Amino acid sequence: MHDSTAPPAEPSPFDGDGSGDGSETPAGKAPDLGALFDRYSAYVGAVALRLLGRPEDVDDVVQDVFLAAHKGLRHADDPRQVKRWLAKVTVRTARRRLRMMRAKGFLGMGDEPDYEYLADEGATPEQRTLLAAIYDVLERVPVNERLCWQLRFVEGHKLEDVAELSGCSLATAKRRIAATQTALREAFEP
Repeated sequence: MHDSTAPPAEPSPFDGDGSGDGSETPAGKAPDLGALFDRYSAYVGAVALRLLGRPEDVDDVVQDVFLAAHKGLRHADDPRQVKRWLAKVTVRTARRRLRMMRAKGFLGMGDEPDYEYLADEGATPEQRTLLAAIYDVLERVPVNERLCWQLRFVEGHKLEDVAELSGCSLATAKRRIAATQTALREAFEP
């Protein structure tokens, strides 16, 4: 869990603004799961979609994350850190799902993903094609490396937050990001 004795030097992109982030729940009491779902399910779903790249898996990830929330948040040290905790659980759940998809693909049981729909509505056809090509490369790099790179460059987290969300050291997060950068560079350089 989050070490409350060492707050980040600057606000993290996944920290709340203090309103509705669980701060209205007294310490030692679990936040209302229905209220948390209403407030954060879209956030969890958006992160899951960008990490997985497959909309058909998002609902299952959201369900798994909030099932874990039901079990784990009653032991939360600081209810104001709900969004941070949900982000960590979303990353862990996405990691398991990506590994399962890899295993299915290896056994010939996986579906071929279509990543062009992940682009923003205003994206050009060239941008959609580039995004699909990037996700295609990400499918081939190790899952932990992929997730660190996505947390840094797709989700926009600071390196310290990438390490925390990934459950690894800062040095390991940097190595994983660099390895994915190398894979992408090699895939796109002539």
